[in-house]
Amino acid sequence: MTDLAAVKAALKTQAVETPSWAYGNSGTRFKVFAQQGVPRSPKEKLDDAAQVHAVTGVAPTVALHIPWDKVDGPDGYAGLAKHAEERGLRLGAINSNTFQDDDYRLGSICHPDAAVRRKAVGHLLECVDIMDATGSKDLKLWFADGTNYPGQDDIRARQDRLAEGLAEVYARLGEGQRMLLEYKLFEPSFYTTDVPDWGTAYAHCLKLGPKAQVVVDTGHHAPGTNIEFIVATLLREGKLGGFDFNSRFYADDDLMVGAADPFQLFRIMYEVVRGGGFTADVAFMLDQCHNIEAKIPAIIRSVMNVQEATAKALLVDRGALADAQAAGDVLAANAVLMDAYDTDVRPLLREVREEMGLDADPLAAYRRSGWAEKIVAERVGGQQAGWGA
Repeated sequence: MTDLAAVKAALKTQAVETPSWAYGNSGTRFKVFAQQGVPRSPKEKLDDAAQVHAVTGVAPTVALHIPWDKVDGPDGYAGLAKHAEERGLRLGAINSNTFQDDDYRLGSICHPDAAVRRKAVGHLLECVDIMDATGSKDLKLWFADGTNYPGQDDIRARQDRLAEGLAEVYARLGEGQRMLLEYKLFEPSFYTTDVPDWGTAYAHCLKLGPKAQVVVDTGHHAPGTNIEFIVATLLREGKLGGFDFNSRFYADDDLMVGAADPFQLFRIMYEVVRGGGFTADVAFMLDQCHNIEAKIPAIIRSVMNVQEATAKALLVDRGALADAQAAGDVLAANAVLMDAYDTDVRPLLREVREEMGLDADPLAAYRRSGWAEKIVAERVGGQQAGWGA
């Protein structure tokens, strides 16, 4: 039997990091769609993130993206960290950007030109400096590096350049800091991608050392990939650093997590629970683009989707499952998982929120707050945040 008190206690400790860029304007390859009330500065992004945490109680950190969240002035990043603290938040992962500069047309850290590689590594080292100023512990790296045509560049040489650059940045990490390396199957490089899969990311992290771990973006896999197997394996090896949660129907669609395949999200979260991911310092971060839907409610809904999948995963009767597996009872084992997945956990989560002193319905609480109307009225003029700003 599942201990409901233990399930509730685990749910109350869960933390989902929201990304600063999800509060800004975004779109498709063809059009970025502007919305009213969108933040115009990193501080206004934090103000919106505070609303998500206020109604969910489990979104206490916000990831930054450099240079999209670059700040200047005497207070700088320490001032941004203080602004977050005043709103009940902390600054989370620092995400680098080596894909929006003309110099990176043929790659960044893997570029054949040493001067371009030097520029890219310099940016990554700057991100570690920002970590020092903000108190962030995670440097999250994703590289668009790769090639489009056979023969365009030397595949092995690019891996050598990647290893060299990562090693320099790794050596700069301070006490309590770590490097999280993300992978992506394709796009924008279609023939070879320099970090295309979890095996490549794992191999580099293993060579770098204990401060280097792998990030699993749930949208970065070929159709049919068993993501929960990857999660289980990385947890077993102590190399799962975190998630970028989103949903996809085809490729890197960046839809709200749990929207396309909630059963997959449940299976992933079960492996997290099974593998001790709640106590293994795994970062649970959203990485989504809210192009046509209202941004703050979409982020709240996404946090709730993660909570629901987690609650179902925690309800799996692991004793009954182990007995069925040991007996080779295929149907019984599958039924244990399906019983948990088919459970309506919304009443349980309402109880958890009320016990945390929150409204049982986060979306209703946000609508009543008047924040949506406030930002539309007050955020007039200036340049809205979005891709590249």
